[in-house]
Amino acid sequence: MHVKVVELVGESPHNWKDAVQQAVAEASREVKNISGVEVYNLTANVRDGKLTEFKANVKIAYADHSADL
Repeated sequence: MHVKVVELVGESPHNWKDAVQQAVAEASREVKNISGVEVYNLTANVRDGKLTEFKANVKIAYADHSADL
């Protein structure tokens, strides 16, 4: 089995967990067999002293069964 990794940025107006979930949901539309996610950077936009947009840089791992043929 070969494992591949794709990098994405998830965004959410609610929290970082939701930003990660958004990235995984986006990846799952195109990529099957997702087996894990690594969160390696969390950032946020600030307006008037409040966090307004949460962002999560993630690496999503998935099994590439086509490479096994």
